[in-house]
Amino acid sequence: MAEVINMPRLSDTMEEGTVAKWLKSVGDKVEEGDILAEIETDKATMEFESFYEGTLLHIGIEEGDGAPVDSLLAIIGEKGEDISGLLNGEVASSGEESENSEAPETKEEVTDSSSGGEIPEGVEIITMPRLSDTMEEGTVASWLKKVGDVVEEGDILAEIETDKATMEFESFYSGTLLHIGIQEGEGAPVDSLLAVIGPEGTDVNAVLNAKPTDTAKETTVKEDKKVEESKPETNTNHTSSVADGQRIFASPLAKKIASDKGINLADITGSGDNGRVVKRDVENYQPSQDNVVAPITTSDSKASAASVLPVNLPVGEESTEEVKNSQMRKVIAKRLSESKFSAPHYYLTIEVDMDNAKASRSQINGLPDIKVSFNDMVLKACAMALKKHPQVNTTWNNDATKYNHHIHVGVAVAVDDGLVVPVLKFTDQMSLTQIGASVKDMAVRARNRKLTPAEMEGSTFTVSNLGMFGILEFTSIINQPNSAILSVGAIVEKPVVKNGEIVVGNTMKVTLACDHRTVDGATGAQFLQTLRAYLENPVTMLA
Repeated sequence: MAEVINMPRLSDTMEEGTVAKWLKSVGDKVEEGDILAEIETDKATMEFESFYEGTLLHIGIEEGDGAPVDSLLAIIGEKGEDISGLLNGEVASSGEESENSEAPETKEEVTDSSSGGEIPEGVEIITMPRLSDTMEEGTVASWLKKVGDVVEEGDILAEIETDKATMEFESFYSGTLLHIGIQEGEGAPVDSLLAVIGPEGTDVNAVLNAKPTDTAKETTVKEDKKVEESKPETNTNHTSSVADGQRIFASPLAKKIASDKGINLADITGSGDNGRVVKRDVENYQPSQDNVVAPITTSDSKASAASVLPVNLPVGEESTEEVKNSQMRKVIAKRLSESKFSAPHYYLTIEVDMDNAKASRSQINGLPDIKVSFNDMVLKACAMALKKHPQVNTTWNNDATKYNHHIHVGVAVAVDDGLVVPVLKFTDQMSLTQIGASVKDMAVRARNRKLTPAEMEGSTFTVSNLGMFGILEFTSIINQPNSAILSVGAIVEKPVVKNGEIVVGNTMKVTLACDHRTVDGATGAQFLQTLRAYLENPVTMLA
């Protein structure tokens, strides 16, 4: 009896999978344990093995296509077995097409026939990959291969900017790069056509037409843009960045430096490959006299006289600039908005006596090759407090509350484009020195955008510290799916009352933002009391 195989859920957050490659073809014999396909999830590309024996009778999702979990992936059964009853709607629709085959050809029929497997053998369609758990759109920062180049399996095709990092994307196939679907600097949703690889001389148009895409629509949009860009500009005060309708090629770093300095990339002559503008071109750029706007003259003496302004009147030029939002900025905005408007936040603030913490830190850092920060102490104290208050270490799932028995603390790190949250896995099992070394390493790699997606996933609680910037007190938005986030302010030296006397003390304010769906006020308050006890008596964290 034929067995229906659906798209499996290969990770806890997977909602959709993409078939990266089929290792079996229709008609092939399949043994239990054979690898059927390589499936790209939201986190990795994984091998999917068969739990059944028989003949592969039907493939429901072609290579490069994505589909939701539980969609029809394949059918395995006995050779020649009738599977029409399992296909249901697919057979009916194919029957309708055959009945209408004698009718005049329509655009819809051409599309259906072209999508029915006319992609030449050996040609591979590559789509925009999902390189992180939150990635919905990617931007091609740079192509390392160009059309016509020979590509080997494992070669780096391009650098792709996600919402969290710029990552190298390698090819899983060998052949010639026949087509590039997304140009440098352009963004596109996950699963959009990225490139086509296949034998040299392949008819690319036939390949693109064989798989319905939005290519025609994109071409129309690009042509419209070219028409608009070719129109004479009314403002002659600056040169358009696309003066001749062609996109300017520049490295991501060059674009950033030019943006920071207010330099128009169109005015710079690139010295890189194919005239690409690189860092040194921007740094060495000197404005020419051609870019200086000449004063407007007129033969009308009255107009000239009227144009003379009083000496004391301020004279200037109004200007604005639009900077394209990075993928990271877009996702930060989306995730924080979802968190703020979906989770009922409330905030609890306490003041902690840090005298003992300062003394303990001085003693610890006096030891050879050891360096511990106050933030490391806060992270350790949070991990230990979470063990005593598991309600704070939870996740809201509508019908149920998930209690996390592991403690993974996320550490908010500011980077040029926004904010990333590397995660210390099993923080409660780490020593202060291990926490310090891990945070330092991850912070450096975060700012260089070298963190992997796996290092930024799975947090159960988050700490955000702005004390080093002199911020005394602030509130944070919960980093979902966490139930709470701790905001840490600066340590302040001020008069305090101890044993009935006013003395100089060191205090620090911390604010806990809680999701009221999972953490009640009393629970949050008890967590902060435990946290304060650890911070005011650091020796208890060493036991």
